[in-house]
Amino acid sequence: MYKGITYSLVFLTIIFIMIQLFIYSSVVISDDDLHHDNFIDRYGIFSLNQPGILDFAGEEVPIYSDDIWERFDKELLKNTYWQSNTLLYIKKSNKYFPIIESILKKNNIPDDFKYLALIESGFENVVSPAGAAGFWQLLKLTAREYGLEVNSSIDERYNLEKATQAACKYLRKSYEKFGSWTMAAAAYNMGQNGLMRSVQKQSANNYYNLHLNAETRQYIFRILAVKEILENPKYFGFIYRNKDLYSMPEYEFIEIDSTISDLYVFASSHGVNYKILKEFNPWLLRSVLPDESRKKYKIKLPVNKDSLIFDNIVK
Repeated sequence: MYKGITYSLVFLTIIFIMIQLFIYSSVVISDDDLHHDNFIDRYGIFSLNQPGILDFAGEEVPIYSDDIWERFDKELLKNTYWQSNTLLYIKKSNKYFPIIESILKKNNIPDDFKYLALIESGFENVVSPAGAAGFWQLLKLTAREYGLEVNSSIDERYNLEKATQAACKYLRKSYEKFGSWTMAAAAYNMGQNGLMRSVQKQSANNYYNLHLNAETRQYIFRILAVKEILENPKYFGFIYRNKDLYSMPEYEFIEIDSTISDLYVFASSHGVNYKILKEFNPWLLRSVLPDESRKKYKIKLPVNKDSLIFDNIVK
């Protein structure tokens, strides 16, 4: 009798231990599941809808083609989910687009080309491995061919107004050469001669029919993706207030037609410091502006100077 009771107690003890282990295991799993459920509820990576129609500079993009959609979708996903970079695009575009838009309009270049400048540089005065510089990423020879001064003292590729004007000339020539704004944009990336060789070899003059190098193959779609997001930011999940956007301070131009031997002194005499002078005129490469030929230059200076200059620390 006692033996039976002992066996029963042992059996019940084992069952109790197994139940406790099961409960403990369930708690651990449930905690992980809860954590994962919270993750899913709060974060998700969604595929993007395919647009019904799409155009660049008024020219139809054959988005109905599986190949074209896949190439566009790649750039759309990259720019949608690289949120910090694209949000900077949005913020900077508010500062620089108005300047670029007015020059494009004046030259009868489609407004969509402002997105070309944005993807080229991110509106940073960067230099590419090939030596292209400025917002429009112009090479030295191209810049000089289209009227910009580039030397050890002056590099007008960093002058936004003049560089945009030069880019307009290049784009206009490309359009006249290829008969398409889409092809003009492709030529901006790979060069007019390079694109013409591809056209002649492949007997095709439609960008979407051409087999091109990897960068130019995606180039139009990079522009289109940024255009699509910046024209519909909330649709792609970018939430911001107008006060979050960057803005261009009000500025004026001072015309110069003679050498400035000391830009530090020049800046001070116009109520700014050297840092501000350089920020508004990054095309001035040195602390002197040589002008033996008495060429006319326009130096940009802020109107409201006080808000940009801070008191020096007194020791």
